[in-house]
Amino acid sequence: MTQLPAQTRWERLTQWPLLALAVAFALAYAVPVVHPGAESGVQDVCVGVEWVVWGAFACDYLVRLALSGERLLFVRTHWMDLLAVVLPLIQPLRLLRVVSTLALVGRRARMAPQIQLTVYVGGAVVGLLMFGSLAVLEVERGAPAGNIKTLGDAVWWSFTTMTTVGYGDHAPTTGLGRLIAVGLMLSGIALLGVVTANIAAWFISRFERDDEEERRQTALLETLTQEVRALRGQVTALGGGTECVCGQGARRAPLA
Repeated sequence: MTQLPAQTRWERLTQWPLLALAVAFALAYAVPVVHPGAESGVQDVCVGVEWVVWGAFACDYLVRLALSGERLLFVRTHWMDLLAVVLPLIQPLRLLRVVSTLALVGRRARMAPQIQLTVYVGGAVVGLLMFGSLAVLEVERGAPAGNIKTLGDAVWWSFTTMTTVGYGDHAPTTGLGRLIAVGLMLSGIALLGVVTANIAAWFISRFERDDEEERRQTALLETLTQEVRALRGQVTALGGGTECVCGQGARRAPLA
């Protein structure tokens, strides 16, 4: 049996523990935003959980960097992980490991690549929708001219922004809120393009499979037709030889 690289073994070993930490971070991030009037002790616990999770992800990055063998290549190909470690303010992006976990489950279930991509996109949509809502709510709640005051308003705004519908009933008024809106718009357009390409690829693959099956059946019919023609030729040849032998016997009978 082939020995897996050390980095792959580490990633498989830590996949589920990091997923649990990601869920803990999501809860710790959401509680102070949804309930800004929570007790100071609760907020301190949430901040502590966030830093513990950030430290765990930082250790995970350093271990994978050490096990990669080609550290410069690892840094170039995992630049988002590096940003999430260096800049704790954007560490919610590390929760996209949830998507990779779902994709891993999909591969173990032997799902089609299109289904794996659908699971990935679905997880990305949920993550961006949740954190976009919490982020804009945290920024816009205290804005004097803002109209995003509740979690429901924030979720509705995030959904309409990501789908590029933009009803305009809720909109950010602060600079940071508008920056979050730009990010959600670009993410929504990108995800919509991925979904469209995924559906198109699925139809194309189905058509290609149907064409291949049709070509295979056509080739089989041609082969059977040639065999039938060859059998007919043999039968005709045998029939002609029999008639010839019978004719010779009929001419020789009077001489006897």
